[in-house]
Amino acid sequence: MQAHTTGPRVLLKHLREAMAEPLGPQERLDRIVEQIAAAMGAQVCSVYVLRADNVLELFATQGLKAEAVHLSQLRVGEGLVGTIAAAGRPLNLADASQHPSFAYLPETGEDAYRSFLGVPMKRAGRALGVLVVQTQEKQNFSDEDVEGLETAAMVLSDLVAGGGLRGLAKQGAELDQSRPISFSGARLSPGIGIGEVVLHEPRVVVENLFGDDEEHELRRLATAIQSLRETVDAMVSRNAQDSGLGGEGDHVDVLESYRMFAHDRGWVRRIEEGIRDGLTAEAATEKTAQENRTRLLRSQDPYLRDRLSDFDDLSRRLMRQLMGNAASLSPDASDFVVVARTMGAAELLDYDPKRLRGLVLEDATATSHVVIVARALGIAVVGQVSGFVARAENGDSVIVDGDEGSVHLRPADDLIASYDERIEFRARREARFDRFRDEPALTIDGTHIDLMLNAGLSMDLPQLDQTGAAGIGLFRTELQFMVANRLPRLNEQTRFYTSILDAAGDRPVTFRTLDVGGDKVLPYLQTVHEDNPALGWRAIRLALDRPALLRMQLRALLKAASGRQLKVKLPMITMVSEIDKVRVLLGREMDSLTRFGHALPDQVLLGSMIEVPQLLYQLDELMQKVDFVSVGSNDLFQFMAAIDRSNTYLANRFNPLSRPFLRALREIVRAAERHNTPLQLCGELAGDPLSALALLGLGYRVISMPPGSVGPVKEMIRSIDLAKITHLVNATVDEPIGNRTLNEVLRDYADQHGIPL
Repeated sequence: MQAHTTGPRVLLKHLREAMAEPLGPQERLDRIVEQIAAAMGAQVCSVYVLRADNVLELFATQGLKAEAVHLSQLRVGEGLVGTIAAAGRPLNLADASQHPSFAYLPETGEDAYRSFLGVPMKRAGRALGVLVVQTQEKQNFSDEDVEGLETAAMVLSDLVAGGGLRGLAKQGAELDQSRPISFSGARLSPGIGIGEVVLHEPRVVVENLFGDDEEHELRRLATAIQSLRETVDAMVSRNAQDSGLGGEGDHVDVLESYRMFAHDRGWVRRIEEGIRDGLTAEAATEKTAQENRTRLLRSQDPYLRDRLSDFDDLSRRLMRQLMGNAASLSPDASDFVVVARTMGAAELLDYDPKRLRGLVLEDATATSHVVIVARALGIAVVGQVSGFVARAENGDSVIVDGDEGSVHLRPADDLIASYDERIEFRARREARFDRFRDEPALTIDGTHIDLMLNAGLSMDLPQLDQTGAAGIGLFRTELQFMVANRLPRLNEQTRFYTSILDAAGDRPVTFRTLDVGGDKVLPYLQTVHEDNPALGWRAIRLALDRPALLRMQLRALLKAASGRQLKVKLPMITMVSEIDKVRVLLGREMDSLTRFGHALPDQVLLGSMIEVPQLLYQLDELMQKVDFVSVGSNDLFQFMAAIDRSNTYLANRFNPLSRPFLRALREIVRAAERHNTPLQLCGELAGDPLSALALLGLGYRVISMPPGSVGPVKEMIRSIDLAKITHLVNATVDEPIGNRTLNEVLRDYADQHGIPL
């Protein structure tokens, strides 16, 4: 490379000069690439801008052939430039031609250049283009070069996003984005929301990037940081008081974690370094946010990647503080849907919940902090909707279907009318269910069925009263661990379990011990990489290998259930000998609590999940070892059919009401009856009226389901003669495979007898 001085402060000086000159858009861009090349001692500097049709167009260059400008194009993901745009990360190569993504563009004349450094141009997480420098000499660029080019990319991002390059793209390049389009995603929170798009970009454009008075900018930052922390502290306290459980609750834990990031000194120190390099406080905040995003996206740690939205949120809040615009967001629309790539849990609380109808997230899972809070607020959420943010515009009409996991952008009038009818139907159906909420789930011929809830969050507990459920058949204890940034302490676990039992009152609660591992990763618990995590070191296998973890949880459960019943079931049991090992640990914890004067539960019931097919050949031994059994129909079917339930290619190929699987479920019923062992089933089968009807016919009398399923299943139960259903189901299950499916038989029967499914 040529000798050069590329520190961010020097490069900013050159960019300030270029931005101040009275030039047109193309002339200004040409001047900027010339200054960057000179400052970095590079023979080439090029700017590629992302068009609406997902094509990166060469907008300016110093060093490549001038006639290639607005002619050379690469699609996102194509070549080195396209790879940077797709991944959102820099590429620093000593010899670009050796990279597997290298694509030669002959019209540019770039064959003479070996080294390559490219960085993404982004704003508020949205890709805008790529900035590249190249040299003839084969050599890696330094870390200081990378930092300097990222600073230049930030300046160019504001020029692109602010419309400064509008009209320069190749004629006809812009696509018509007004047509309707539908997306499929992940169902993260149920419900249907209709409203106008509000793109979640609560960020004020930085008009002044370059700071003249370092001390003044540092003072502005300190004042804004203090105000930000006070705002976050007040928000956490307010929502703790409003949680309805005395300051307890998973979403309160999420906000406490968020507060910790607001007080992180390292984050502030990096912003201060940007100010000392010559940026204003606002520009330094934006630059630090981009660096955090790039760094965290590289991480293989899912916890750190999930915290990216918290850092993005804090940066945006700090920007609003610095720009004097710290008020909550108030879209004009009477009904609106927030659209974002990611967002922090606390950011959701900035929007008016009375008008917020839905949330669309490109990057989120069911355990993302923002999803947990949205679920608590009853907001429909669809996640993993790739490419949605780039296609949506503020004010577009949108439908969020959290029940089906679909999003409809700019829907046609007939589709809107169809969803309006669905919303009205849901309201009428809910009113109908509410009329028999407190009535028993009793069949026409007098058999009582216990309808239980699946839960895992404190915010699920109000559903007990709202649905009239008989209790909680499955409480997933791992969710408390998954939303925390460290292992919950004994007193925290005890307090949490106590709140669950208190809220349930006289209704039974069945706690499932920690089911982590596999795809449920605890960031603070060291695990191993597995090629097939669903069949790996998870659930009871991990717990028995880490007995201290299991013993602490058992101790917390025993203390929480003092003076009342405690029901605990063990996940992923493969051999009955594993139950013996847990009983030993449970006995030790009970002895220890007794020695120290703690009151024990009045009754301790230990049960086993039946999820592993091998356990089907140990049923008699199992029934003698436990106080109750619980069938986990989701995993049991997955393992028996060798089907990944999350694989969309297999979704319609296997029927959980197939005769082989139902025969296995019936064997469990018969074994439980032989030994007089209480039996329950939890899983997706229990929550669908049709499959629940099949379960009742097989002999299941306690089934656990999501809250929204209780009403439809109870309505079905109150309309059937169970003796007739039992005969029909068993006769069909005994028929040879190849005859009509049980689904078809039950639907025909339901139609003939007016049974609502």
